[in-house]
Amino acid sequence: MVPTAEGRAELVLPAGDLDASLAFFTDLGFALEATFPADAPEVAIVSGFGLRLRLDARTSGDPGRVILHREGGRAEDLVAPNGTRIEVRPLVVPLRVPPVAPSYVLTKLGDDASWTVGRAGMRYRDLIPDRQGGRFVASHIRVGEGEVADYVHYHRVRFQMIFCYRGWTRLLYEDQGPAFVLQAGECVLQPPEIRHRVVECGPGTEVVEIGCPAIHETLTDAALVLPNAKLDPTRVFSGQTFTRHERVKAAWEPSGVQGFLARDLGIARATRGLADARVLKADGAANGGPRTHDGELSFEFVLEGAATLVCEGQSPARLAPGDAFVIPAGATFRVDERSPDLEILEVSLPRARGVDAL
Repeated sequence: MVPTAEGRAELVLPAGDLDASLAFFTDLGFALEATFPADAPEVAIVSGFGLRLRLDARTSGDPGRVILHREGGRAEDLVAPNGTRIEVRPLVVPLRVPPVAPSYVLTKLGDDASWTVGRAGMRYRDLIPDRQGGRFVASHIRVGEGEVADYVHYHRVRFQMIFCYRGWTRLLYEDQGPAFVLQAGECVLQPPEIRHRVVECGPGTEVVEIGCPAIHETLTDAALVLPNAKLDPTRVFSGQTFTRHERVKAAWEPSGVQGFLARDLGIARATRGLADARVLKADGAANGGPRTHDGELSFEFVLEGAATLVCEGQSPARLAPGDAFVIPAGATFRVDERSPDLEILEVSLPRARGVDAL
């Protein structure tokens, strides 16, 4: 639940010339609530756009900065008579996806891995520190155990998926029915702006989250209670549908990559080809064949086992569970010296699976 409190709050700003400032803010669309004292006004209270301002002629200091989002508003920057900067912006700001800056990335888990505390107390490890120019983010998340202090929320994204790496987590999604348990080896595709909530987690739960763009808004929806009464599993959110991959219903199939079988996670279908994801499993051969790709992103996370990553222009690297790497488009790479239990999560955008290099 999102905490709420009875009462009201006001942002105090120096008024300067009170009459001029009051006229400026009411012209913007704020409504006058109060002014006093009557014989020589020094304070005016205005409200609008979800904000209450106390313009006080007896106060000095920083006149502040207000970002005002309004329907049909064109972007402009204004300065009130009291010095307050007003940044007028459209009510709905288009999602900005930065151009990709491809690079080779290798992130080792190890004992010196850096973890930070993020939303709802969860611990985050950055798997793509350079964010590929701000286009992508991938996080290894340790969720904790028991009930999660989460709330109904949603993300303004182009793409986002969650893969359960260890343990289990109970989740709720808008229009998808009652809570369900996501087990290790399973994943969900979260379409843009679908409301959801993490209910609880088992001991040692860890997930891998991949999103685009790297910096995106997480917004609350205090009005929606999950599970909601509506059931619509085929609902389309910005061209995508919610999907849940269940490991027990999946089969290993030829991958098209020498030395690997694959378990498809259903992401290509749910995103209409925007992205793809699968788990690759060593099929017994000692080495894998050379691969390359021509997409925006080729991200891989070692789930189990060990191997050696060989990428052109880079030093060979021994891989262990929890390690992750990104291969830039056009680079040739291979995964050699694989242990029999090797499994790797592979995510690519757009749908452009790595293929054997000729």
